Amino acid sequence: MKRIPLTVEGAESLKQEVCELKTVARPRIIEAIATARAHGDLKENAEYHAAKEQQSFAEGRIADIEGKLSNAQIIDVTSLPKNGRVVFGVTVDLLDEQSGAEVTYKIVGDDEADIKKKYISISSPVARALIGKEEGDIVVVKAPARDKEYEILEVKYL
Repeated sequence: MKRIPLTVEGAESLKQEVCELKTVARPRIIEAIATARAHGDLKENAEYHAAKEQQSFAEGRIADIEGKLSNAQIIDVTSLPKNGRVVFGVTVDLLDEQSGAEVTYKIVGDDEADIKKKYISISSPVARALIGKEEGDIVVVKAPARDKEYEILEVKYL
């Protein structure tokens, strides 16, 4: 099976989520099912069906996370050689050549991507263009609207 790259932070987040689902959500859902069963006829019991749907969702999410964690390749970027090369897990400061704006992104796994935190997926066009490049390089990102050029200002191994 294909290895899934994860940062240490991302793996820890997934472990916490699965723990939360198993220790908090699962018992709450079981209690809701038991309460709904006590109301009688299950065929027309909306509470029962809603609780069973929640149970199905929670169990599916637990299986999904456990599958990802079992196939995860956890990469600790702090243990990598700090040679200025862009690799998975680094934080990159970029200068947009057209606008002059500076932007910072952290390259993470698909499940960790969160644009609000400036975490971009390893499979995103920007990350794919950056991987393997070094500080000072000019990178062209192929975008649907137009190509964007960035200069790599700094690569941080945080």
